[in-house]
Amino acid sequence: MKRNRIVLLISILMTMLLIASPAMAEGENIFRTSFNSGDIPSIDQALVTDFIGIQIADETTVGLLRQNEENGELEPGMAVEWTASDDKLVYTFKLLEGIPWVKYNPDTDAVEEVKDCAGNTRFVTAKDFVYGVERTLRPETASGYAFLVNQSIVGAADYNAGTTTDFSTVGVKALDDYTLEINFIEDGVFNLNIVSMWMMHAMPSWLIDGDDCNEGVAERWTESGIYEGYGPFTLKEWVHDSELTLIANPFWPGTDAVPQPKLAAIHYDLIGDVMALSEYEAGNMDYAVIPSGDYDRITTDPAYTDHLIYRPTSIGTEWLIYNPWLAPTDDIRVRQALSYAVDKDAVVKAVKAGETAPYFINPAVAGAPKKEDYPDLGIMYDPVKAKALIDEYCAEKGIKPADVKVIYSYSTSDANKLRAEAVQSMWQTNLGITVELQNSEWAVFKVERREGLANVYRSSWVQDYMDANNFTADVFLCPGGAYQPVTDWPSVGCKDVSDPVYVKYAEIIKAAGKETDTAKRAELYAQSEDILLKEVAIINPLNWNNSYVLMNPRITAPVSITGYERWEKWEVK
Repeated sequence: MKRNRIVLLISILMTMLLIASPAMAEGENIFRTSFNSGDIPSIDQALVTDFIGIQIADETTVGLLRQNEENGELEPGMAVEWTASDDKLVYTFKLLEGIPWVKYNPDTDAVEEVKDCAGNTRFVTAKDFVYGVERTLRPETASGYAFLVNQSIVGAADYNAGTTTDFSTVGVKALDDYTLEINFIEDGVFNLNIVSMWMMHAMPSWLIDGDDCNEGVAERWTESGIYEGYGPFTLKEWVHDSELTLIANPFWPGTDAVPQPKLAAIHYDLIGDVMALSEYEAGNMDYAVIPSGDYDRITTDPAYTDHLIYRPTSIGTEWLIYNPWLAPTDDIRVRQALSYAVDKDAVVKAVKAGETAPYFINPAVAGAPKKEDYPDLGIMYDPVKAKALIDEYCAEKGIKPADVKVIYSYSTSDANKLRAEAVQSMWQTNLGITVELQNSEWAVFKVERREGLANVYRSSWVQDYMDANNFTADVFLCPGGAYQPVTDWPSVGCKDVSDPVYVKYAEIIKAAGKETDTAKRAELYAQSEDILLKEVAIINPLNWNNSYVLMNPRITAPVSITGYERWEKWEVK
């Protein structure tokens, strides 16, 4: 009798545990992951600038072409064929027909086709692509990636600057419902990459601006219950600061390059890495970055042998930006001293992720210098040189190293905190200076780093397309380089670009962008690295991105080399 009571108690306890656990049901066809930097800033194709927003924009809409995640090559997206003029300045794209705009209806819990004012299904047309480009280029949109369009498309820069309000002067035109023509400023090996990016995707004008039967909702168009897209997934729910869910689009017909999704949904919990790992270990998540404090435990635990995968978390670079307009980093000797005082190998070891980066351009992209060809390129650890530079600066100023204060700002995350603390310790030990750490959530940090109130900003650049041009011209050149408003080099707001060193840098980068000889391109980009890292010393690369992560073995997924996933190809075993 006593034994039966014990068995009964155990049975009750097990049942209670099962009821209490929110673990995924066996065979659940949902991929569950997390985002560790607070709320997602945006999923608006015209506004996204960070990898999470780009990832979502690329799954809810499809560009003209689409980057293959396994080799980085371009494949057909919404364009089924394209032709070029003899001078390769005019491209004509034929679009997929019969692709409906869709939205999730919370009342029916289903994805439905969007209807026009006459009750007919709205299909994606060339005019929707033209509208998408026009909206990206509107000055009031303030698109963070308009600069790429400006550099590539005829008339785009003038429209974006407000010099003209006539969009017919821009080289993007709908020849008919399913034919799009794009006029480039000059022939470039990466032109097709740029016109396939998210900020040039089709967008729903009737929803954003309104039409005869719809009142435009403007920037609210990306909210739950409102969003309309046409990709393999669409937005189901976005609870800001909490979670976001994408649901499979049953109306996406599937193509060779962009198949119908096998997963029913993608779910993001907006939580930190430590909590995400706890959720993974509880069986509530399919993917988790391994926090540094748990790295040894996880990677040596036999229970996780089948869960560990080593992959590029992105084709990108972790780096520091030095503010050249705020003392003491307004002095090049201080910037150089900070760079030489960082033991990058030790930083990588502390964070337990990445590969030490002596220079900025990720060697995985086309045109990049390779370490084996340029073993001495870049900046590495030299504490003796670092101390000599800071001592020279202090002697001239009549101060002691302890009087030198540097503010290091980073976006809140466990890895960023560890990295900042490691660098802080090196600077204080090797240079004898004072280092203050500041952090803020990602959306806030993105704004603060443009205000120039800190000396050093933790930064990360992830490829938009697999070419060294995307790590140089698209990042640093005036006007419009993505990080130019943070570096403020050669001047704040690009008001003065006469600096001879900047002129030299720009000439090298532009020449490299046109060079077709691989070895010559690499040499030009190597020269550009010496300028950024040594001659003006405005950045210090720390590591190229890769690490062990945890992936539930129930998930089958191609190995991406681009840093972006193609979830429509993922499936549950």
